[in-house]
Order: sequence, then structure tokens, then C-alpha cells
Amino acid sequence: MFESFPKKCPPLPKEIQDIYSTHYKSNREGQTIASSLAQRIESWMHRQVAGDVANLQDSVKVTLELGAGTLNQLQYEPAVYSYDIVEPFTDLYKSSPLLGKVRNIYSDISEIPSNCHYDRITSVATLEHVCNLPEVIAQSGLLLAKNGVFRASVPSEGTWLWMLGWKLTTGLEFKLKYGLDYGLLMKHEHVNTAKEIEEVLSYFFEQINCKVFGLSKSTSLYRYYECRISKIDRCLKFSGPKEDSA
Repeated sequence: MFESFPKKCPPLPKEIQDIYSTHYKSNREGQTIASSLAQRIESWMHRQVAGDVANLQDSVKVTLELGAGTLNQLQYEPAVYSYDIVEPFTDLYKSSPLLGKVRNIYSDISEIPSNCHYDRITSVATLEHVCNLPEVIAQSGLLLAKNGVFRASVPSEGTWLWMLGWKLTTGLEFKLKYGLDYGLLMKHEHVNTAKEIEEVLSYFFEQINCKVFGLSKSTSLYRYYECRISKIDRCLKFSGPKEDSA
């Protein structure tokens, strides 16, 4: 399974590179009609991840979020106060009004001291982007506290419904606005399919529960994974070359 990792993002044409940063931030902040609609639907992913801290007594849980982006997950977890993030792109979060709620910021999961442990490690629409996914998941398992949980939501990348969904929304809007193929951007961004993500999670965790936003895994827009009991022995044995992580 690990033979295809670490992966490399396919290069972007120059015309997409030129507007990449502006488009990415606009998309994450829901500044267009299609991205705003997408964010409303994506709220399902955020709510699933935040489900274990809905009650005030759960605010004491120490959290690490992988790929925190613009910090939009914090809107769904307002009571949590011990909150660390991994995010290499500072431009995404530096102007966020929620930045004051973040305790520690890391640009790579490998920067986190090994004596740090988290009650929950989360990610929303991040794992599909991670080129060295097995390494990141292994490190996440090692950073979990006893009885900790890994909670992740991902798009159902690799399924026909997911492809149809983005083609008729953000893909169409991108084409009309820039005259460019959004599919090239998606190939650059989403290096992992939902099936590959599930395989990696299953390798490093004993217990995997999955919920879908749709009828089934193959007929869904999003998936949510709740993972428990890290397979520590396998994590310690795993060794893979490092590239950019979440």
C-alpha cells in the first residue's frame, strides 16, 4: 500500500499558478457564490469533527488540528481552549479573528515535541492533500493520549458523485471566471482518494468508524472517520521519506 507514497502534486500550468493564492483564499473564505454554497454543504464535515466537544464539559480536551487553514473549524468548537494547529501557509490564518484561540502553531507535524499528547487530533478536508499521508497518520497516532481519538472528514474523492458535484459548482464557476480547467487544479490538490485515506487509517488504527454524507461510500459527497487505538508497534516500525505534510 505504501509503494505509492510519498506522492508528488502534478504541476500546475502557469496561468493557474498566477491566480492560485488568490483563488485558494477566496475559495476557503466562501467569497463567491459557488464557494459559499460549497461551504454550507461542507459544514457537515465540520459538525462531525466537532461532535465530541459539543458540551461545555468537553472543552478541557486538548486538540491538535491538521491543516487548519483559515481556522474555520474553530467556529464549530468555540469552547475548546487548548488548541494547537499544523498549517504551513501562514497567509491563510494570520488575519483570522480566531487566531487568539490558538495555543501553538506548527508548520509541520514533525515539529511537535514527542512528549506532547492530545486528547483529539482532527482534520477537515485535509488528508486528501497530504503527499506523505502514512507518515502523518503514524505520527498522529504517536501523539494521541491514552483513549485519544483521531477525527477526520474528507471529500469522497475518487467517486462519481464527488466529481459531478465539483464540476457543476466550483468547476463551472472557475471556468466562467478564468476560462481555465478546474480539473487540473483538483488533480494538483487532491493527491489521495477517499479509498486510499481509509486504507491508511485502517493500517494505523484498530477501530475505524465511518459515516457518509450520502447513500454509501461510493455514492456520497463526504466521509467522516473516527479512529481509536493506535497500532503503536506498526507506527514505530513505519519509516518513510519526509516531504511536506499537513
